[in-house]
Amino acid sequence: MNLNNIRPAAGSTHSTKRIGRGQGSGKGGTAGKGHNGQQARAGYSQKIGFEGGQMPLQRRLPKFGFNNINRKEYRGINIDTLQLLADTQNITEITQEVLVANGLAKKSEIVKIMGRGELKAGISVSAHKFTKSAEEAISKAGGKAITL
Repeated sequence: MNLNNIRPAAGSTHSTKRIGRGQGSGKGGTAGKGHNGQQARAGYSQKIGFEGGQMPLQRRLPKFGFNNINRKEYRGINIDTLQLLADTQNITEITQEVLVANGLAKKSEIVKIMGRGELKAGISVSAHKFTKSAEEAISKAGGKAITL
């Protein structure tokens, strides 16, 4: 190994040109900013979405509708899914933790039990909301619908 064949590690150096350091550097004079104009000036910055005075896209597109900031999003889980869970894992009590463990809901989600399907197992179900048909089906099968 000699001094003339020492190289920096691969990827450790960047080939950045120092701008505004004379004509010989290839980036002297205007320092890569071209001749005059807004972008050649010191302190130039542009607002996000600015299109050179043309009406920006976010102002050209029509706005409509209403977004309720207080809207509650429910994770709907049907009774047939609960029956499948009871059959496969032999569960008698379904809580939020059981639903999270089986990937049916997330920890922070509000769960609503829906009435699709048939429930044969008498299980107690804890959820934030129930539809009338789901509540009837659970009580008819001999279970309990517990509202959190």
